[in-house]
Amino acid sequence: MALKGVASALTAGKLRIAVVGLLVVAAAVGGAFALGALGVPSVAAVNNSFGDVTNETTVVETDLVVSNPNPIGVGLDGVSINYTVSMNDVEMAAGGREGVSVASGNSSLAFETALENDAIPPWWTSHVENDERTTVAIDATVTSDLLGRSANLTRTREIETDLIGAFSSEETRPVNADAPLVDDPVLYVNETRGRWGTVTDDETPIETEFDVYNPNLEPYVVSEIGYDVTMNDVEMGSGSTEEEYVIPSYGSETVEISTALRNDRLDEWWVTHLNESDNGHQVSDLRIEFYAVVELPSGEEFTVPLDALTYEETIETDIFDEGIHQGNDTAAGDSTDSGGSGDSASDDGNASDDGNATGDTENTTDDGGTTDDGSGDGGSGDDGSGDDDDGGLLPLTAD
Repeated sequence: MALKGVASALTAGKLRIAVVGLLVVAAAVGGAFALGALGVPSVAAVNNSFGDVTNETTVVETDLVVSNPNPIGVGLDGVSINYTVSMNDVEMAAGGREGVSVASGNSSLAFETALENDAIPPWWTSHVENDERTTVAIDATVTSDLLGRSANLTRTREIETDLIGAFSSEETRPVNADAPLVDDPVLYVNETRGRWGTVTDDETPIETEFDVYNPNLEPYVVSEIGYDVTMNDVEMGSGSTEEEYVIPSYGSETVEISTALRNDRLDEWWVTHLNESDNGHQVSDLRIEFYAVVELPSGEEFTVPLDALTYEETIETDIFDEGIHQGNDTAAGDSTDSGGSGDSASDDGNASDDGNATGDTENTTDDGGTTDDGSGDGGSGDDGSGDDDDGGLLPLTAD
């Protein structure tokens, strides 16, 4: 019995020592975090792509690469990730996840968020008003409540289009009536000009001008000019002007007409723009067709299709840099202290990635001391095996 008592005492002592040892280790790890000896996880890279698109919503698929600089995994309820995607400050999608668990090194976390297509008209308005330029901004933040610190990554990308630039032309184009007893050409268009008008919530006007020359002995009257605008065969607008223009014999006149895109059709166009993607580029075909009603000196009127003035332009965008691009991805940053007693840390790491091929400019600011090499795989380290253990996705829908 005495031996059993001694054995029990020894066993109990070992358990107490083990418990104390674990507490010491836990305290040491906690203290290391508190003192900043162990780093807060940060965002190393963020990559977006478009998923399924319907008439109402567009899925934005996001892969965040989280870098854990510590030799141990982190699974704390106080660690959360949030990100937003905006275009010209119009919020397009937002998402987040709480209770994140990441292994040591780099881990990839997958998100899906829903973009409401009715966010497209406000963005479009900003795009046109900004001379057809859009800044795509992706902001991602990893926050540790335990440390009272966060690490941020902001990635911006400039998108430019030129929908109507080629409409301005000094090319002389004949206008043929293709009608009996009428000598063609009835008119010549010697120059065309186009510019964006004042955008409203309802429409996006294109102000057009035609310098028209009459090569005939008699003056012609243009009593009406009409137009039809399509983008990827989506009817974007149609209309006509009833203002009369008299084109004198062997003389010229400037004819003006305001065409307009209906903004309430932009969400329908957006679906086709994404569905027509090619190698990550989103593609649209803009087409503007014109016709004129010409009155002869005899009083006879006939409608002339202005085929020579039909305007066609292909628009390509690469909003999330899914295709081949040209430019430099740059990264530089520092960790930030969002509160608490821990000392703020800074990391002046810099990196550059020279891309090849064509496209838009891109800048990356990483406030977490990590480097984005532009490859999208998060660099070396953990292969992402820890991305399914953190409690699920908390998607938010863009307003």
